[in-house]
Amino acid sequence: MKYSHILLFGFLCIMSCKAPIVDENLTVDESIRLNQVGFYPDQQKIAVIINHEDVEDFVLWDDDQKNIVYEGKLSKEVIKTFSGKTSRIADFSQFNKVGKYVLILSGVAKSYPFEINPKINQELGKASIKAFYYQRASMEIEKSHAGIWARALGHPDDQVMIHPSAASNFRKAGDILTAPKGWYDAGDYNKYIVNSGITVGTLLSLFEDYPDYFKKLDLNIPESSDQIPDLLNEVRWNLDWMITMQDPNDGGVYHKLTTAKFEGMLEPHLANSQRYVVAKSTTATLDFAAVMAQASRVYKAYYPEESVMYLKAAENAWNWANKNPNVLYKQNELNESFDPDVTTGAYGDFSAVDEKIWAASELFITTHNMTYWEELIDADQSFKLPSWNQVAWLGYYSLLRHQENISLLPQEWMAMLKINLLSAARAQIDGLNGVAFRSPMESNVKNFIWGSNAVAANQGILLQYAYKQNGEHAFLEGAYDNMDYILGRNATGYSYVTGFGSKTPLHPHHRLAESRPDLPPLPGFIVGGANPGQQDGCSYSSKFADESYSDESCSYASNEIAINWNAPFAYLANSLEAINQ
Repeated sequence: MKYSHILLFGFLCIMSCKAPIVDENLTVDESIRLNQVGFYPDQQKIAVIINHEDVEDFVLWDDDQKNIVYEGKLSKEVIKTFSGKTSRIADFSQFNKVGKYVLILSGVAKSYPFEINPKINQELGKASIKAFYYQRASMEIEKSHAGIWARALGHPDDQVMIHPSAASNFRKAGDILTAPKGWYDAGDYNKYIVNSGITVGTLLSLFEDYPDYFKKLDLNIPESSDQIPDLLNEVRWNLDWMITMQDPNDGGVYHKLTTAKFEGMLEPHLANSQRYVVAKSTTATLDFAAVMAQASRVYKAYYPEESVMYLKAAENAWNWANKNPNVLYKQNELNESFDPDVTTGAYGDFSAVDEKIWAASELFITTHNMTYWEELIDADQSFKLPSWNQVAWLGYYSLLRHQENISLLPQEWMAMLKINLLSAARAQIDGLNGVAFRSPMESNVKNFIWGSNAVAANQGILLQYAYKQNGEHAFLEGAYDNMDYILGRNATGYSYVTGFGSKTPLHPHHRLAESRPDLPPLPGFIVGGANPGQQDGCSYSSKFADESYSDESCSYASNEIAINWNAPFAYLANSLEAINQ
């Protein structure tokens, strides 16, 4: 090359090869959608860019060092969102240096900040479980454990009345019983066995899957100084309440402990309406049986006497359900026959088949009694994502978890269970490159229901179990994708967990929060999420499924919190942290 050509090349490179110029004063552009908490160093890291067709380049800016650390190009492929917006991908998976960053669209705008950290979900995971402590009934929440969210004792539940629908020969309408402790179910102050069932089952499964991780985890709860894992201490608070909901005379379990109608937006100690235990139901009783059978084996090493009590309670509940297989909770029908009318959460169901599968699974694992296995031989093994009214696969997850410890399990039956699990997981991740937000949650508009964020979390759990079965990394990446969805890579741009991320819910439908408007929302709660049903009549900015979210306290259809939503989120966040340690 001639010297003059070298000079010319050098001049052109100076003009065109220089590093991008970054304006630190760029405003945050919410069209850059990414996980607002951050990423593990070795996971896939992407952002979704909405409606920026004229931009090609992006960079990562180190917030501490004040320099560019990575340069990249947006994907050429443009994919439409459900609402017709254009989307492209900024992929920076190759960058894995620990630090605090923002993503900058060259010369246009920047993202919310995020981190790359080998323990990125540690605090998030702890907060997702600590949230249950804030929900405790019947105790003062102390400043040493709750900080600014300390509060007075609410609902001692030592004067709970037998509702006429729950009356029997042994317990008359109007009789008083004691049923303290437990967790407030959601944005309200009532306590429901059905919803406690899937919640406790999910959390006990989390402990069974990752015991070593939780033996060391400190949640700063009142029991943290003892020798029991904090997760188990927290769950035990609710078990102590659940055990009081079983009628000792026949083994049946009351459906819920509730006021006749929802309380106002009061602090717990000011919400003093009469509380009742309401009719027994087969679904509540079988959920109870499943939880108690699982608790019996989990707590055996810590509380052997309680372990025996739990198993006896499970067996008594099982026997009652066998004698009363179709006592389904139908609130409207009960209100036609009994007063006062009860209008709080119904948790009604059309079938107890899935509850029986779950209960039989847990009882079989704990006892190895073939009587319970006989209930499973011809059971439906097709995959159905767990929810409060579809719990069969909570039992099947447990059977897969304990398969090596139970020689009685037929290999062909278990093989079919694994095939169905892996097929369902594969369906979640197939074709994600053609999905605007690149997550299993966004792959099907039907995922957007009441409590859609729990769908995302439960999909993540499914993918984690698939990963455990065959080690295929794509399943793990799918779980990461749904975590990214929950924390900001979605159609609303919200991180749906209070206190984590830059754009988070500020006005959840949560009496503990609404009754103290001077405080920020309690941290660690996942809200319900996008719900095109919009059943609450609040103001929404969009009718499209994945954009149907309103950060207003009136929005119980999209912005309420609930223990059965926090439990799968706690599983997802903590399991990802556990496998990265």
